[in-house]
Amino acid sequence: MEGILYGVGVGPGDPELMTLQAVRVIRECDLILAPGKEPRETVAWKIAAGAVPGLEEKEALGIHMPMTRDPKPRQEAHEAAAERIVQELAKGRRTAFLTLGDPCIYSTYLYVHKRVQDAGYRAEIISGIPSFIAAAAAVGEGLVENDQMLHLVPASYPADEGMDLPGTRVLMKAGKAAAQVRDELLARKEKGWAVERCGMEGERIFHSLDEIPDDLSYYSIIVAKEAGE
Repeated sequence: MEGILYGVGVGPGDPELMTLQAVRVIRECDLILAPGKEPRETVAWKIAAGAVPGLEEKEALGIHMPMTRDPKPRQEAHEAAAERIVQELAKGRRTAFLTLGDPCIYSTYLYVHKRVQDAGYRAEIISGIPSFIAAAAAVGEGLVENDQMLHLVPASYPADEGMDLPGTRVLMKAGKAAAQVRDELLARKEKGWAVERCGMEGERIFHSLDEIPDDLSYYSIIVAKEAGE
């Protein structure tokens, strides 16, 4: 039997937000991968465990994905991860790689997806609900209307150009940059809100920029809108 890799989005945090397709694919797979040394201790695994009966009984494999901006060790880790996955696919195994949110948006899975395909194996993406969509629902606010634009900005990197974009800006992974982003938006007299750990234990919602503290965690999103929107 030919092996296949699925990049499975488990959504933002609440197991009830996982799709039926994601649950089915995970249940049908022989091997479950998660980014981290101990796969069963990862956030993605714990989310999936809340929606997939019997997940703990499946074989698990941790995939090393270093949190570094240094391109050399990062690329080496991605290549090693893809090679390790290919070893399992060569055995004909159906394999699911769990990733937070949606696999197409700032996902660790994307680093191995193309490499596995280039090695001659099938790799498919199973969509998940993105964190910023769930965050907007939690706050009870729309993101865009009419002709407004929507921009995704990685706040963990310098976001100067992204801050100047028109329309709604979603600043992903805003944790360490929270205070700087908040103060800049307030200086611009813009509107916004934030959600920390959306759908997870310890979720916090901030309905205005003034409410955003300095100490947001890594799993935080700030949404900014131009004055008047």
